Amino acid sequence: MNRKNKDLRVVRDPEKVADKLVRQIMDNTEDEETQMAKLEEQVREHKKKRRRRILLAVILIAVVSAGIYLFIHLQTYTSVRVADTYTDAGSTDSNYKEFSEGVIRYSRDGMAYLDQQGEEKWNQAYQIKSPAVVTGDESAVIFDKGGNDIEVFQKDGVKGEIHTALPIEKATVSSQGIVCAVLKDSASPKIVCYDIAGNILVEHKTSLTGTGYPIDVAISPDAEVMQVVYLYTQDGNVTSKVAYYNFGSEGEKATDHQVTLEEYKGSLMAEGFFLSQNVSVVVGDNLLTIYRGGSVPKESKKIKIDKEIKRVFHDNRYIGMILKNEGKGGYELRLYNSSGKQVLSKDFKGDYSTVKMSGGQIIMYDGNNCSIFLKSGIQKFEGEMETNIREIFPIMGVNKYIVINANGMENVRLVK
Repeated sequence: MNRKNKDLRVVRDPEKVADKLVRQIMDNTEDEETQMAKLEEQVREHKKKRRRRILLAVILIAVVSAGIYLFIHLQTYTSVRVADTYTDAGSTDSNYKEFSEGVIRYSRDGMAYLDQQGEEKWNQAYQIKSPAVVTGDESAVIFDKGGNDIEVFQKDGVKGEIHTALPIEKATVSSQGIVCAVLKDSASPKIVCYDIAGNILVEHKTSLTGTGYPIDVAISPDAEVMQVVYLYTQDGNVTSKVAYYNFGSEGEKATDHQVTLEEYKGSLMAEGFFLSQNVSVVVGDNLLTIYRGGSVPKESKKIKIDKEIKRVFHDNRYIGMILKNEGKGGYELRLYNSSGKQVLSKDFKGDYSTVKMSGGQIIMYDGNNCSIFLKSGIQKFEGEMETNIREIFPIMGVNKYIVINANGMENVRLVK
């Protein structure tokens, strides 16, 4: 029996074996799933921590950058440090005008265009007794005030020379180089528009008893619309007129191409200009008016000015004024946007002969005294330069400017 028992073996139920194997596989699968779930959770936690670190770093960088920006822009600088001087750019008998990322140097004998390193890119000789400069975004003119010559130029050189039959009082230029000039005539002043080659495009006659005397002229960037400011007197009363002439299809059916005419009784309107193709401005002794419309401009805003206007300046987006404060003394710097909304009012001391906008900044200077304001009203600089300022404008970089003086052209930085 023992021997027989030794020959016996237990045969397990196949179904129980299969169940065990399945359970083992399921257990292993569950372990793997658990491990994968734990691994995925660890990955998610790691990503969350990484995102939090990145977010904290971004916030920290933003806070530091904002702090640096505020530290730089919320304080008033009083001195400049000269980084480079380009002595060859200077000339004792020349004047200077910022134009197209560089500067025009001009005198009675000729002009030259200089880049921001003081390098002369081109020059043009002429003979002009009383040179006056009017610059636009792309084109500019130098004309002989009281004379008969006009030079039309752009960044890359002179584009045309115009000779007028009558003395020039005012001149303006479009982006393409179309020139409109007020020509003096004792009987009836004329407004004449020329192309770059000097050909007459438009000749508009005026009369003291009809249209009035042309005080100022401006032309739209596309040279299609001309704005003229007239002074008209009748029975001892002063009336200003603002007229717009369209030389395109809109003005073909209008008499003398005149598409708009407004009168301002009791106001001496003295200066007009275009901010853009669709927005133009006229400023008087007590009034600021804004016109909107590309082909047929219409008055959209009329603003009464309750102080004496000392200076008017503008760029493509803002109209600025220097107003005299009565009683408390000093002046008010006031800024309007193209919609006529007042965006800045700032009192300041000092009398400056030159006021301009450049790079979104209001720059005022007289002699070696200079003051710079941001559009926010923060006074960025107030101080003196070593020598008299002939021109100044901002360039790329923190607190960096080009200053032209007796030393030539200087690259400077504002410092405390």
